[in-house]
Amino acid sequence: MLTVNEVFFSIQGEGTRAGQPCVFVRLTGCPLRCVWCDTAYAFHEGTKRSEEDVLAEIERHPCRLVELTGGEPLAQPAAFPFVTRLADAGWQVLVETSGHVLLEGLDPRAVAIVDVKAPGSGESHRMEWRNLELLRPGDEVKFVIADRADYEWSRDVARARDLFGRWPVLFSPVHGVLPPAELARWILDDGVPARLQIQLHKYLWPGVERGV
Repeated sequence: MLTVNEVFFSIQGEGTRAGQPCVFVRLTGCPLRCVWCDTAYAFHEGTKRSEEDVLAEIERHPCRLVELTGGEPLAQPAAFPFVTRLADAGWQVLVETSGHVLLEGLDPRAVAIVDVKAPGSGESHRMEWRNLELLRPGDEVKFVIADRADYEWSRDVARARDLFGRWPVLFSPVHGVLPPAELARWILDDGVPARLQIQLHKYLWPGVERGV
C-alpha cells in the first residue's frame, strides 16, 4: 500500500527532461521542513491506495514517463518495490528525492534526482552524503538556491565532490525569491558548468499549486 497525495498528468517542469509530458505520483509525507517548500500540503494529506490502483490510474495517460515525488517519496518504504514494478512494466521512472533517505535500495533502472539541501533551506544538516557516492550514470543532482550564500555553498560543494561533468548538476533559484537572471549571472561570472533550472510549470500555470 502507498499513501498517495495526488496523481496527475502534466509537463515536466524540472530536470533534464523539462518540457516533456509526464505522469506524477505525489506521495504523502516528508520528515523535512524546508523554508521554501512549495508542497507542504503533501505533508499529511493523502489516501492509502494499492499499487494496482495507482498503476491503473497512471496507465490511462498517453506517455511512458512517470515521476515519484512528494513530500519525500522514499520516506515510504513501499515506494522502493513500487519503483521496481513501474520499471518492470516499461515505464521510465524518475524519483525526486530530498537526499536524506539512503538510495541503496532504489532500483538501478530509475533515475534519481537528488536535491542537495543548501543552508537556506534550513535542512542542510539532514543530508545523507553517502547518496552522492551511490549515484549512477543518468542520475541528476539539484541545488535549490535562495541567495548568494546558497549559490557559493552549492558551487563549492559540487566542485569539492567532483559532481560537474559526471552528472547533470542543476542550479535552481527559489521561485519568487531569487531572480533567475541573477543566478545566471553568478554562474557565468564564475564559469560554473551547472545547468540553470527554472520551475517551468510555475511559468506555464502561475499561481496554480496542485496538479501541475
